[in-house]
Amino acid sequence: MAFMLKKVMGSSMRSLGGDAERKDSPDGKETPQSKGLTREEFEEYQRQLVEEKIERDHNFAQKKAERATVRLHMREKYQLPQSEKDESQIQMVGGEVELPQDLAKMVQDDEDEEEANGSLFGMLQDVDFDALKTKAQGTLTEVKRAAEDKCTVM
Repeated sequence: MAFMLKKVMGSSMRSLGGDAERKDSPDGKETPQSKGLTREEFEEYQRQLVEEKIERDHNFAQKKAERATVRLHMREKYQLPQSEKDESQIQMVGGEVELPQDLAKMVQDDEDEEEANGSLFGMLQDVDFDALKTKAQGTLTEVKRAAEDKCTVM
């Protein structure tokens, strides 16, 4: 129903409004008259737009640098090759970028956990492999004897 009403009334409403009130410049750019502002207000409005764009761009670059820092930390941790792209993103922001607090806390927790548990390689260095091998062979021999005693076919 609304569609029909819009269809019927749309063309007559457009003709009432008229296009004579449009104050755009011939090249399609905004003018103070098109916004209904004085020249000073329009200049202030344009200045605010530029400042907001610069701030958005800076925040975006900062977030990209933070992500690059995270990738660098992950590559360092897992001994992967470094990326020049990440380093250039960090340099664009001004060099030193800190990890976000929650991420830094996660990294610190991982490091603390590794120190507390010790690394797998550290644990393996203390193991006597010869004794372990001898014990495993002895257990295997005992299992074979038990199976032979119980099974008449073998």
